[in-house]
Amino acid sequence: MQKYVSFIAASCIYGLVLISPNVLASEKTQVLMGEKTVTLEGKLPKLSQMAPGFKVVDDHFAPVMLSDFKGKTVLISAVPSLDTGVCALQTKRFNSEVSHFSDDVVMLTISADLPFAQKRFCKVENVDKIKVLSDSVWRDFGEKYGLLIQDYGLLARAIFIIDAEGKLQYQELVPNITEHPNYDAALEALKTIQAQQ
Repeated sequence: MQKYVSFIAASCIYGLVLISPNVLASEKTQVLMGEKTVTLEGKLPKLSQMAPGFKVVDDHFAPVMLSDFKGKTVLISAVPSLDTGVCALQTKRFNSEVSHFSDDVVMLTISADLPFAQKRFCKVENVDKIKVLSDSVWRDFGEKYGLLIQDYGLLARAIFIIDAEGKLQYQELVPNITEHPNYDAALEALKTIQAQQ
């Protein structure tokens, strides 16, 4: 955890941000991809503000928007590609955790994988409780949430939690996309946020 800089946003009841020190050092957000530094396009959204709307697609290329989940608490798990070990484990972890929450909680996994690949992954890995969505068509989510990796077209690894009022209450940008996010912190934040709705 020494790689993380964390703070609690004073304006929200439970707002936690985990970010790379590189985020504080320059205007352009940078994270590691293994040992290589990569630059992210856009800026991370601000805590306690309305979460930016976005448009992605499901496994049938049908548009899905953040507004489709209005009134629900939304956990977004962003991953570079489902066909890699950490991304697969991250997606399966949240697929197993969502059943511990009420129907007022929605968990999304978003990657830049094509919907065909996502559908195959979900079938093989029995991922059927969370919504797996693709940012491959418009790159709208990646740009609005500051996660699009420049020159790669992939998303950085991150977790966001948006409360039922549409405000961003938690975010973690993983400093090295080859590493896991802090699952326990995200799930604890989700419980706290949901309890306050």
